[in-house]
Amino acid sequence: MRTPKEGWRSVSLSDEDLVRYNRQILFADFGEEGQRRLRQAHVFIAGVGGLGSPVAIYLACAGVGCLTLADCESVELSNLNRQILHWEEDIQKSKVISAARKLREMNSTVEIVSLPVRITDENVQRLVGGVDVVIDCMDNMATRFVLNEACVRGGIPLIHGGVQGLMGEVTTIVPGQTPCFECIFPRGAARQESFPIFGPTAALVASLQSMEAIKLLASMGTLLAGRMLYTNGKEMEFMFVEIEKKRDCQVCGGGDQ
Repeated sequence: MRTPKEGWRSVSLSDEDLVRYNRQILFADFGEEGQRRLRQAHVFIAGVGGLGSPVAIYLACAGVGCLTLADCESVELSNLNRQILHWEEDIQKSKVISAARKLREMNSTVEIVSLPVRITDENVQRLVGGVDVVIDCMDNMATRFVLNEACVRGGIPLIHGGVQGLMGEVTTIVPGQTPCFECIFPRGAARQESFPIFGPTAALVASLQSMEAIKLLASMGTLLAGRMLYTNGKEMEFMFVEIEKKRDCQVCGGGDQ
């Protein structure tokens, strides 16, 4: 299992960093301290498809110190309407290898770890151990439940994103503070194996996930903690819904916390 190279957690910003990230450093609530926090952060991106591609791009461009990409699939032609890190030349290649190559060309100062693996109950603790935040860019519920349990056990924030057609949803799960994924979504619910999706829907939700990650890592702004943001591209509507812990949740303890 590949791990980040030694020494990637730089504690200071170089002159090049100050130029590259100047426009975000200018934001008063972020500044150089926010950039240093990004530089020292390790983010785990579960899935590098429609959501994971733009999430990885924006976090690499923002200067997150280390990105671990996990995806067991290869690029298919039907992915290319939305999975913007993958091109025609990448068809039949590993998604994490395809993604890592482009991300390193975008920002050579970011450590990229490529894991062409399926996330399972058996390996999830090794995969997410030591990371600062996990971003759920998956398209199946089973893996999301696995990630949720690992994040609750490890006290790791989990940023969930989901899409279908022109609809999307985003929430930030903070163990011990907010409802966990199991509180929000019942197990056993019917789920389409193949569902409609437009590229801009994935891009919108991924951008929101990236923003949540940057805010969380830099300790600024208000997170979507305890709230689900629903987006409706067809009607161009946005709606917030308060979410609550399930009192009998077997994962986070629900009302017992």
